[in-house]
Amino acid sequence: MAEQPPPAATQTLRQWAAQNGPLALRARIVLLAAEGLRDAAIARRLGVSRQTVGTWRHRWADRGLDGLRGQARPGRPATVDDAEVITRTLLGAGSRAASRAIARELGLSHATVAGIRRRWAAGPPADPPLPGPDVWVIGLHADAERTVLLTGTRPDPAGTPPASTAVGTDVLTELDRACDALTVARDGLPASGRAGALATFLTRASRRHPHVALHAVTLWSVSGSGDTHRSADGPADVTFHRIPATTTWRSYLRAMVALDSTRHPESSRRVYLDLAGAIGRYAEDPPGEPLQWLRESIASHAPSGEEPDAALRRETAGGANHIDLGSFNECVVIESVRLAGTITRGEIAHRTGLTQQSVSRISRSLLARGILVEDAQLRATSGKPRTPVRLRGDAAHAVGIHIDPEVFTAVVIDLDGALVTVRSQPVRPTADPEVLVKQVVQLGGEVLADARGAVREDGFLGIGVAVPGPVDIASGTVLDPPLMSVWTDLPLLYLLKDHFQCPLIMEKDAAAAAAGERWIGRDSRSRDFVYLYLGTGVGSGLYLNGDLYRGISANAGEFGQLCAVALGRTGSGGRPEILPECNPPVGLSQLAEQHGCSAGTERPGSPAAYRTITRAAETGDPAAGAALRDLARAIGQGTVGLVDLLDIDLVVLGGPFFTDEAAPLYLAHIAEMVNDFPTARRLRHVDVEASVLGPEAAAVGAASTIFHATFTPRLRGNALRRSSPGAGQFP
Repeated sequence: MAEQPPPAATQTLRQWAAQNGPLALRARIVLLAAEGLRDAAIARRLGVSRQTVGTWRHRWADRGLDGLRGQARPGRPATVDDAEVITRTLLGAGSRAASRAIARELGLSHATVAGIRRRWAAGPPADPPLPGPDVWVIGLHADAERTVLLTGTRPDPAGTPPASTAVGTDVLTELDRACDALTVARDGLPASGRAGALATFLTRASRRHPHVALHAVTLWSVSGSGDTHRSADGPADVTFHRIPATTTWRSYLRAMVALDSTRHPESSRRVYLDLAGAIGRYAEDPPGEPLQWLRESIASHAPSGEEPDAALRRETAGGANHIDLGSFNECVVIESVRLAGTITRGEIAHRTGLTQQSVSRISRSLLARGILVEDAQLRATSGKPRTPVRLRGDAAHAVGIHIDPEVFTAVVIDLDGALVTVRSQPVRPTADPEVLVKQVVQLGGEVLADARGAVREDGFLGIGVAVPGPVDIASGTVLDPPLMSVWTDLPLLYLLKDHFQCPLIMEKDAAAAAAGERWIGRDSRSRDFVYLYLGTGVGSGLYLNGDLYRGISANAGEFGQLCAVALGRTGSGGRPEILPECNPPVGLSQLAEQHGCSAGTERPGSPAAYRTITRAAETGDPAAGAALRDLARAIGQGTVGLVDLLDIDLVVLGGPFFTDEAAPLYLAHIAEMVNDFPTARRLRHVDVEASVLGPEAAAVGAASTIFHATFTPRLRGNALRRSSPGAGQFP
């Protein structure tokens, strides 16, 4: 029996059915359906198609009377906005069922939606047509006369697109609000020269994206005809396009955003929230100049032709097909061996819960592929001698690169975590990020050259890069690193992919250090812990429930904010302060000055001044000791918050400023605070221990993220194995 409409709705439906307006047919369909008639019977009785009956039944079921009011007439609308259909398709599951749902919602046939999808699959419609579907949104120019969307295409395709778009309805909602504000403010926007301002914008875009073919798509213009001319002083290789007449400019913009983010991981939520914010600010308070928003550079993936890069390509061309693990259970066995160091097959079965037969089969496979090696046999009191196994250290290697405001560090480590080679370079004083990226590439090439002979060609797994936060992992972009303003919004990971033809992973430095601690610490780090990384800032890496905890944006562990709240230090606007104590060299210099301790001739706030003060504290200088104690206790306040929040019993301290001279004071004062102050102090004892990593903690940790992604058993899958289907290739 069909569900009956509520009495009030039934009365309204009967009133509509008695009329001759557009609502009459819809009401009759719902009333007949309530009597239990099927779609085919209703269609025959009313003389309409089954598609029409199904459309209005679904709209009634979804939104009641409002759903029946929502369309001017039954059947297909007078005009179809292709861009809106594409946006909804991309934000859905992309399946046949999703297309049918979109067709019902918009009052279209499934064939119409399928046809629109086929047209857009060849490339977004425009006049003249855009060259293909692999289109990037590069920038936006807006003034009182027109709005131009700048898109880009590359000669090489982006590879297999992600499974879904990173841009959701929340981002498009923000974009809609900004576009609404721009429409309202359009009459008051500043005008610009018909060609001059736009030409300058296009020239700047061409310089920022030299390997991208640019296409200027006019979304709207006062003339209505669009900019089809080419400016004499603009770049000659930019083509001009108009959007289709049946598409609104806002729906076209939405569709391009959704299409871009679907095909390119670099085009993350953050990129388009930045765009929405720029439009909204411009519409609210026009600055007197046109809006000219450009996204950061995207990787070119074009051969450089430079000899160092070519050598590096050869060096990193070897992947690790033989380490393409085939099952979750293989990772479980490797993890057990890694934690134990040396272990028998029977002990593996006992620890993991796997059957003896499964462990033997997996061990034979790993031995044959050179990942495990057998140790000397152990005599048994009865039965066969037992043969323990261990990881073969030279079976795999990885490179770790640490980006720091003052020094770049690169290491090569083996599967046991042993350092094969280390190199470091001071950061060149430059305002040009391209020079710094080349320095990173050169350093990576040099450390690999140093390791030549020790690294098996078929055992090189990839490169991990540790950077200061915050970061946008989805787009591989360094956002606003402290003391490194030149790196702001730099898509570092995708620029490095132009030079390193191997898997790459980018991680926050504190999180990378936590991964390294877990990997190299073995059984002593097999439980949950927090890694406090003392660098040019103090960050925290979280290892929880057997895996790194990164948070929804991969920026978990911003320790400075927590520490400021714990200390009650806020600015005039209520925002937590940026604490000097959470920058050890700067904070210690300031505290030492307050206590009357001098760093001599060393520049205050420099690493040299930090070392001078900590050495003085170690030798018994009371002023230096008091300054270091104050610094440690400030960090300890934030650590207490972490312990209470996460209910952990292990805190690990490490990083370049966790020096031998300062370590005893840090350990003593922080251990005292996290065991005396927390609420649940009677239920747990918190161990505060020094890191097993050395001064190169972040670089070693960065390399360990490669091992972590390859070998750590995780039910949600292995990120590195998913992203590296072939030897030395990163799509």
